Amino acid sequence: MVTAVHSLPAPRTVSVRHLGPNWYASVMGTSVVATAGAALPVHLGGLRAVCTAVWALSSVLLATLLTARARHWAHHRDQARAHLLDPAVVPFYGCLSMALLAVGGGAVTVGRDWIGTGAAVALDTVLFTAGTAVGLAAAVAVPYLMAVRHRVEPSEATPVWLLPLVAPMVSAALGPLLVPHLPPGQPRETLLLACLSLFGLSLLATLLMLPLVFARLVSGPLPLALTPILFLVLGPLGQSTTALSLIADDAAGVVPAPYARGLGVFAVLYGVPVMGFALLWLVLATAHVVRARRQGMGFALTWWAFTFPVGTCVTGTAALARHTGLAVYDALAVGLYALLVTAWAAAAAGTVRGLFRGELLAGPRPAPGAPRPATVRTRSGAGR
Repeated sequence: MVTAVHSLPAPRTVSVRHLGPNWYASVMGTSVVATAGAALPVHLGGLRAVCTAVWALSSVLLATLLTARARHWAHHRDQARAHLLDPAVVPFYGCLSMALLAVGGGAVTVGRDWIGTGAAVALDTVLFTAGTAVGLAAAVAVPYLMAVRHRVEPSEATPVWLLPLVAPMVSAALGPLLVPHLPPGQPRETLLLACLSLFGLSLLATLLMLPLVFARLVSGPLPLALTPILFLVLGPLGQSTTALSLIADDAAGVVPAPYARGLGVFAVLYGVPVMGFALLWLVLATAHVVRARRQGMGFALTWWAFTFPVGTCVTGTAALARHTGLAVYDALAVGLYALLVTAWAAAAAGTVRGLFRGELLAGPRPAPGAPRPATVRTRSGAGR
């Protein structure tokens, strides 16, 4: 029997009712602090141990969020379905893929120091497989839903639309970490070329979307709370540079020599101009954020957009430093990493404060004088 009640749900499940897929951005932003730190061209005493600890924290965050989101789908399916039909929320399903991939890649990069290489490779294999599958599904399903169900206008484009499209690029960047652990021959070549295919898939889809994002920006600034998402444009730029460089690094002995040499050349010829554009966008986005702060922009979960995209620029710049041998890229990677750590500290502190105050998991506030919505309680306990 279905009974309508006019009371708030019990505290046991109200905490996850409004937990959206955007929370996975905190996992991505935390994990990239570890992997970007390990990729730096300079070696500081104790940095790797700190990076390993940060990766462990991101692993705990991922496990916690996966559990909480499972409860969300089990007890609040109406809200979960509403998220799928909301064009402002559904692109964040790309964050689930990238969170899985980031933690998996971090296991092989730094986590192996604590859990061993065998366990790290096994964990990365599972998370890479799951993350790539989710990312490819999101890259198809989200644009389909936006075209068929959401019917959004090009004038409504925001950098959030890039999230499901950049997820396969993260797979392209982290897949090469598993190549050396596969049997020589076709298994290695298949994975490496699959990563190159994912690179192309994501790059071409991103190039189709970026003009819409830029057209929206030049038509007027974003709302204050959304201004940080301008940093999301850095994600495909830094991640594509990282992906191509890592593919080139593993190409020797995996693909025929002419292709291996060509990939090394392509990594530099592609990465240098792309990272140049990334620096231009970084300055532009920072100017918008400074303007928004002066106009009263407060903390929101969108601040996590400051982290993962900047982290991909760190790994991309570090890769260029390795391929070109230029000291300027060494210095740039260190400077960007300092920016990343500062951004992560600000986003993490704001998130912790918001959780303790109960603001971040609270539902939308009703308009003054509006009646309190009814909550439906069923036998399955969905309204508990």
